[in-house]
Amino acid sequence: MEVRASSDLRKAFDAIVRERAGAVAVFPGPALWSYRGQIAALALQNRLPTMYLYRDGPESGGLMSYGPNLRESWRGAARYVDKILRGAKPADLPVEQPTKFELVINLKTAKALGITIPQSLLLRAEEVLQ
Repeated sequence: MEVRASSDLRKAFDAIVRERAGAVAVFPGPALWSYRGQIAALALQNRLPTMYLYRDGPESGGLMSYGPNLRESWRGAARYVDKILRGAKPADLPVEQPTKFELVINLKTAKALGITIPQSLLLRAEEVLQ
């Protein structure tokens, strides 16, 4: 579903429910980041688990996220800035990909949805939000 404005959220969730979706994957973008709390509330209201790329999803009430650790990514960007300020040519710097990924699970949301998260998954999570 495409969401460009807050007013699109209700229509998107109406369509998601009408299509009998079993879950919602929230892809990052400026608009969706701004509406992450509303998305989590609508998903919970419609009893839909949500999966995000970044930890701000479960921190805002979504079920879980798995993706790159943004703090590590920003540290890497800072290292690049340092190298460039010291005279390195940006074109000569190697392209890097994230190497640290994190799983974050919101247990309060899982309980509200009636979902039991397997212990093996909870043990693998970098953080379990209560």
